[in-house]
Amino acid sequence: MPDSISLGFDTSAASCAAALVSGDRVIASRVEAMTKGQAERLFPLIEELLAEAGLAWRDLSVIGVGTGPGNFTGIRIAVAAARGLSLSLGIPAIGIGATEAAAYGLPRPCRIVLPLRADQVVWQDFDGSDSRPQQATEGTLPPGPPVAEARVPAAEAIARLALSRRTEYLPRPAPIYLRPADAA
Repeated sequence: MPDSISLGFDTSAASCAAALVSGDRVIASRVEAMTKGQAERLFPLIEELLAEAGLAWRDLSVIGVGTGPGNFTGIRIAVAAARGLSLSLGIPAIGIGATEAAAYGLPRPCRIVLPLRADQVVWQDFDGSDSRPQQATEGTLPPGPPVAEARVPAAEAIARLALSRRTEYLPRPAPIYLRPADAA
């Protein structure tokens, strides 16, 4: 098995998604739709992928984690899991935003628009500027580059981006929140 293996996972949307990537090859990948239960499902899902690929935790080189924006609890689940795995395995954990993952492999300039709850969306322009994800009501976005659709599943894009950044010094993964939590 190749040396550099990346685990990417995301629980910021209404799913639990994970992928194992080495170089240009997807070793294993799975997305399970769910609105609740990601905390209970994430580690069994990852262990199933590792077993399917004939790998063990110690074979991983880097962890990529979806940091949102998205579901508040889901983001916290994934970030906490990535930080814990990073510490226990002694490998880097790299946070990847949802819009950045969706823009992976797309021609630039482009705009990524992802649905949130109700009529809200998160959007970000990838046009060489230093734009950041923003939240808006659907249909009220300012003029900008053409809207593009993701070509690569989120967990796979997260794993690929983390693999490409594994040698950079980056801060620990942290959630991307665009608004305060609904619960106090």
